[in-house]
Amino acid sequence: MTATTLTQMFLNTVKEYGSKTALMTKVAGQYQGFSYQEFGERVKNIALGLASLGIKTGDRIALLSENRPEWAISDLAILSLGMINVPIYPSLIPKQIEYILNDSEAKVIITSKPDQTGKIVAILNDLPVLKYIIYIEPPDATTRKMLSFSDVAEKGQKFDKENSNFYMNTVATIKANDPCGIIYTSGTTGNPKGVVLTHNNILSNVKGGVATLKIGPDDTFLSFLPLCHVFERMAGHFCPLSVGATIAYAESIDTVAQNLGEVKPTIMTSVPRFFEKMYNRVLENAAAGGAAKKKIFNWALKTGEKYSKVQDKNKVGGFLKFKHNLATKLVFSKLQERFGGRLRFFVSGGAPLSKEIGEFFYAAGIKILEGYGLTESSPVIAANLEEKFKFGTVGPALKAGGVEIKIAEDGEVLTRGPHVMKEYYKKPAETKEVIDEDGWLHTGDIGFLDEDGFLTITDRKKNIIVTSGGKNIAPAPIENSMLTSPLIEQILIIGDKRKFISALIVPNFEMIKNYAEENNIQYQNEKELVQNQKINQLISNEINRLSADLARYEQIKAFRLLPNMFTIEEGELTPTLKIKRKVVEQKYAELVESMYQE
Repeated sequence: MTATTLTQMFLNTVKEYGSKTALMTKVAGQYQGFSYQEFGERVKNIALGLASLGIKTGDRIALLSENRPEWAISDLAILSLGMINVPIYPSLIPKQIEYILNDSEAKVIITSKPDQTGKIVAILNDLPVLKYIIYIEPPDATTRKMLSFSDVAEKGQKFDKENSNFYMNTVATIKANDPCGIIYTSGTTGNPKGVVLTHNNILSNVKGGVATLKIGPDDTFLSFLPLCHVFERMAGHFCPLSVGATIAYAESIDTVAQNLGEVKPTIMTSVPRFFEKMYNRVLENAAAGGAAKKKIFNWALKTGEKYSKVQDKNKVGGFLKFKHNLATKLVFSKLQERFGGRLRFFVSGGAPLSKEIGEFFYAAGIKILEGYGLTESSPVIAANLEEKFKFGTVGPALKAGGVEIKIAEDGEVLTRGPHVMKEYYKKPAETKEVIDEDGWLHTGDIGFLDEDGFLTITDRKKNIIVTSGGKNIAPAPIENSMLTSPLIEQILIIGDKRKFISALIVPNFEMIKNYAEENNIQYQNEKELVQNQKINQLISNEINRLSADLARYEQIKAFRLLPNMFTIEEGELTPTLKIKRKVVEQKYAELVESMYQE
């Protein structure tokens, strides 16, 4: 049966791959898994447990949890009875969660750990629509409206005995264009908007992704990006589940490197910051190994670059092939083994990936396929292909998913197709602002298509800096270039309506503390450290090194080092770790002004 809904897609997989391992998680220090057959049973029990509580088709169910099997079970259970999933970032504070729950009118929230459940307890009196809190792990204290995940599953089993055909009869009523999720965009200003996505929105993207990337039942995914983000939910959750692949959950973001070696995935989705950190770590290790080790590393890298530029490997000369084999044995194999040794490719999304970093890893035999999309587009609009890719671009349109792309006269990227959202929840005016009468979604991003149809994104339309001299500057490429430095952790480029561009920089404190120790620089705290002249000169030299290929008006003429990281808790980052430019500029307004008064 050809699936027209995400639920039917999942049930088809359960039927075809019943005995195959579906999900894996760490238990008592070892990865353990369970089959698609068991997965299907758990989904059915939770779904019917919700039905036994009086939750009906169309009701909103919120999900506040880190990545774990119960997230996947809950998601499919919610969708299987035509309910609507409202996923929430575990990093959000209670006040932000309160807004989402009330705006979506969620009747139930499923929580994971005691700290997440505690957030809901703290705002319970301000949630008039919420009927139940279903907790996965026992909370610090129970209160009214609370049920355990296992209790709901038991209720589902009992409900099934009394209503034997209810589950499949309800599944059969779900239509392709029925809503399946309301995903609240993290937004850099104001309250988030709820993006309403249908079964067909996401399913069309899943089918396009599977066909484009040739994902199959032999693939193993390592999942660590938040499943509440539509990128991981589509690419790292529904794509593998549609073909009978296996998903293993990383224990946490801090254990990803270790879990890669344990799971040995063939595919993993990630964000550029992960690759930036890995890139800097590799360079640090090479530099710390002494002159001989560094010389071998640089030779291997140059050899890898030459080898990777020969697209047709049948035309690789014998001597280059010999050198590449040697480089792999001496250097690249260690890096590949760090990623598990079976990796087909990474998929990078969520933010622009530096061309330099993509080329670096490819030279080392590790392929990163960069893609692009929005929550409003379910999410993938374009993606590089395993057999054809261009660094610095986000690839061609996901045509296998029915995606169209065109560039507006002002350079804005527009997209149309079955992946475009239904609407912003309860916001018809805002919906009309972004989806025109011909069905084109206005992405808010500036970009261009090359002769092969590969899309390059330059920046967000609203982020473009226009200097007082009339120069248009896209800050993102400059910021991404600077982030390739092991000395720079975070950066925000400033300069709109000003004479030149400047930057607020959070340095890599581990690196500059090591430098301070080696150079006998005395300091009491981070604030003193970032004000030190020698430290500032170190960063200045790094900025100059990375600015060599920039036009004069694109070069950073002044900067200030900050003693603290930008964080979600301080309101400086979105849940997807994008810097809220206006918030940061306002917070450090005096510091910014000081750069232009010099």
